[in-house]
Amino acid sequence: MQAHRLFRRKPTDLLIDEAYGEARLMKKSLSAFDLIAFGVGATIGTGIFALTGTAAAGQDTAAVDFISTPLINFMLQSPMGREGAGPAIVISFLIAAIACGFAALCYAELAAMIPVSGSAYTFAQAALGELIAWIIGWDLILEYAVGNVAIAVSWSDYFLHLMHGLTGMQLPLWMTTDTGTALRLHDKFIHGVAIPQREFYSSMDLLNVGGHEIAINIPAFAIVALVTWVLVVGIKESAWVNTAAVAIKVLIVLFFIIYGAFFVHPENWVPFAPNGFSSIMGGAAIVFFSFIGFDAISSTAEETKNPQRDMPIGMLGSLAICTLLYAAVSMVLTGILPYQKYLGDAAPVATALQVAGNPWAHILVSVGALAGMTSVLLVFQLGQPRIFMAMARDGLLPKFFSTLHPKFRTPFIPTILTGVIVGVSCLCIDIGQAAELTNIGTLAAFIIVCAGVIVLRKTDSDRARPFRCPMVPLIPILGIISCFILMLSLPIITWLRFVIWMAVGVAIYFCYGYRHGHEETPYVPKEDFPDNNIPMP
Repeated sequence: MQAHRLFRRKPTDLLIDEAYGEARLMKKSLSAFDLIAFGVGATIGTGIFALTGTAAAGQDTAAVDFISTPLINFMLQSPMGREGAGPAIVISFLIAAIACGFAALCYAELAAMIPVSGSAYTFAQAALGELIAWIIGWDLILEYAVGNVAIAVSWSDYFLHLMHGLTGMQLPLWMTTDTGTALRLHDKFIHGVAIPQREFYSSMDLLNVGGHEIAINIPAFAIVALVTWVLVVGIKESAWVNTAAVAIKVLIVLFFIIYGAFFVHPENWVPFAPNGFSSIMGGAAIVFFSFIGFDAISSTAEETKNPQRDMPIGMLGSLAICTLLYAAVSMVLTGILPYQKYLGDAAPVATALQVAGNPWAHILVSVGALAGMTSVLLVFQLGQPRIFMAMARDGLLPKFFSTLHPKFRTPFIPTILTGVIVGVSCLCIDIGQAAELTNIGTLAAFIIVCAGVIVLRKTDSDRARPFRCPMVPLIPILGIISCFILMLSLPIITWLRFVIWMAVGVAIYFCYGYRHGHEETPYVPKEDFPDNNIPMP
């Protein structure tokens, strides 16, 4: 093995030339407004409508024994808990927003400088070399694919709220949630514990397969399949769907803040931080998931009309718009109901209004939440295939991953594959496990992006930077430190799952990527970019 090959870097000019070649050219349809909508679409959704509840209430650590294989059972179930942040979840949101702000400034510089699909993977390929790029590409699967599992699970819960509110229809427990959550709800039911969501289920029974009780989340699978089809059809169509969904959910979020404020009971905010600062940091590590929309924006660089200008606007603009909304919603939510009531609830906003006795408002918020979840699913599901596409261009994945659909000009093979992986996974994984694993992967990606800005300022200092991150290296270093602190706030079991996941990724790299990656060759400039697609000013 030649050690130097592990750190062979791909010249920035070569990355751009390959991406904008005639055979690989994608439709350039997205404006700055579209990018802000994508960012808001990925940001306002899971944090407000789903993770606020689980971060405030903590993680239920009840053991589940539905899988007999010890290693798999260990990977899926945490013996160590996470205490809830309580009403102090608003501080958790602000801490996560600051960490994301540092990372967003670094992302904005690299996305404007290297307007190529692939997000953090592409940036690492240019700055840190092939092995680090592979690691971050493998790591980003946790951010996008596993992240969408958490989102689809929450979408399913809000779908139950809306369906029951509009029609009174109920579905059996076994077909509306994962096995772990179903077992916990079933156990509470047979012991006479009140379950706010009980009215949504026609039966609390589970399926018995081979002597094991199981449940599968069919609504979550269905929405993933629908989003996958939209993304295969085309990027402009996806942007239309996303923009409509964003408009609906922003209006609903504003409605919840204003209307819900009338049902706040200030005594629910006391004690404000019931489990201390460590629980606030643990909450920040969970709700961090809610701020990663700007990362997905960077994966659409090749489909953006003016990426040098519009990428920074989309990333920083969407982050700024969302932060205040998160803080306001979290305060209202924890003021309506005691935070402990949201334990295991993937639809806390709808639950709050339902318990407050406002059925019409509960239905309205469920509509907004479904729109929000759908747009988040769409943006994350859009990002993952484009990372696979970038990795395939470099030989680290089979070439068919980079094939574009002859009519729609989208990476349809990895889009469909991602849809299958996410759809099957959301049948059986709960929102807390998926969110924690997503966050540790995303935080690791952000650390590498921040480091990439520092490295490229040294190794490629003469390159035009349409947007420059201020106060380098201070801002990137603060980004690295803050993201690492949030990583340390995640449960030990999440770290163990992360280490095992990355070990599997490294093994795949040495079995395939190392042998198929491009050799380091001198860069030969191209002078014949297609009209209106010259990537650099």
